Amino acid sequence: MGSLIAPHGGTLVNRVLAGPAAQEAVQQAKGLMQVVLSARERCDLEMIAIGAFSPLAGFMGEKDYRSVCERMRLVNGTVWPIPVVLSPSDDVVAKINVGQKIALVDEKSRLLGVMQIIEKYAHDKALEIPNVYLTNDPAHPGVAIVQKQGSWCLSGSVDVVNPNPEPEFPEYRLPPAKTRQAFEAKGWATVSAFQTRNPIHRAHEYLTKCALEITDGLLIHPLVGETKFDDIPAEVRMACYRVLLDKYYNKDRTMLTVMPLAMRYAGPREAILHAIIRKNYGVTHFIVGRDHAGVGNYYGTYDAQKIFDQFGAGEIGVTPLKFEHSTWCKVCEGMVSAKTCPHGPETKVFLSGTKVRDLLKAGHRPPMEFSRPEVADILIRWAKE
Repeated sequence: MGSLIAPHGGTLVNRVLAGPAAQEAVQQAKGLMQVVLSARERCDLEMIAIGAFSPLAGFMGEKDYRSVCERMRLVNGTVWPIPVVLSPSDDVVAKINVGQKIALVDEKSRLLGVMQIIEKYAHDKALEIPNVYLTNDPAHPGVAIVQKQGSWCLSGSVDVVNPNPEPEFPEYRLPPAKTRQAFEAKGWATVSAFQTRNPIHRAHEYLTKCALEITDGLLIHPLVGETKFDDIPAEVRMACYRVLLDKYYNKDRTMLTVMPLAMRYAGPREAILHAIIRKNYGVTHFIVGRDHAGVGNYYGTYDAQKIFDQFGAGEIGVTPLKFEHSTWCKVCEGMVSAKTCPHGPETKVFLSGTKVRDLLKAGHRPPMEFSRPEVADILIRWAKE
């Protein structure tokens, strides 16, 4: 790995079969019971397969599951904040026994991989939901997904034949081993990552460029796995990222690749997960902004930053870059935060999400101080469709 940061747990997992091993698994799968994975489970399988979820080599067993829910650690003490489980419908699980091998398939019955069942245990949603999401409200999108899952979990390591039969943005879909190679080739020993499931507006651009001032490189790393229905589609967001990087970022110091994770909207715990994942990709610094991975009003504005203080030096291994809310100040004539600007709210260019959507739908650009015109043009075209 050269001078790059070590993967979480020390070893970068690779559960993707190749050559004769893959051919053998395909033949074996023909005689196995098929289990159709949900959208989230498909994302999780891909993350396990490519090593983004290192040190996980499969879906969690009961001891790890309970330990993660209760104390944000695997049984061996390694920090891990959110359960990664396979929980099919009860009628499917009833037909499966411990020791049995199953074929993991997508919604079109295409083979993804095989898995030997090591454990079959009760899915303790009463433990998981309030601990991970800090609420039992069924309106929370993460809570709603867990509630729809089965009453049982199946655990075991996975052998993956095809992590994703229809990958979005294949030219940008670099697994951790490949991003690490790219960082080494560029000579980047320190790398900042920016997690996003939204377009990058001027405030986000400011944060990423501040981060780039203190590290060798910047990885814009949008999430393209499952998101909630009203999030802006990945292809629209990617168009925004591409035009921004082309016109406003130093190409020699910036990379754009995608991550196939499904959003949990778990706020503070998900911020820790996002940092650990980026560590596996070779990142050393991780931008944590206002309400990271939040939704609605379930979490405090900076809870996702404060949670990092619960862990000792080196336990996560990635340096969180904690930024306050940024906006344009008319008096300072630039991007500022509460840390840097003495002027009141009346001097700021601030638009609510609702206001931005209304402007876009009407075909009006948000002001230049809020969004680059090229980004606004892409969003206006999308909003009118």
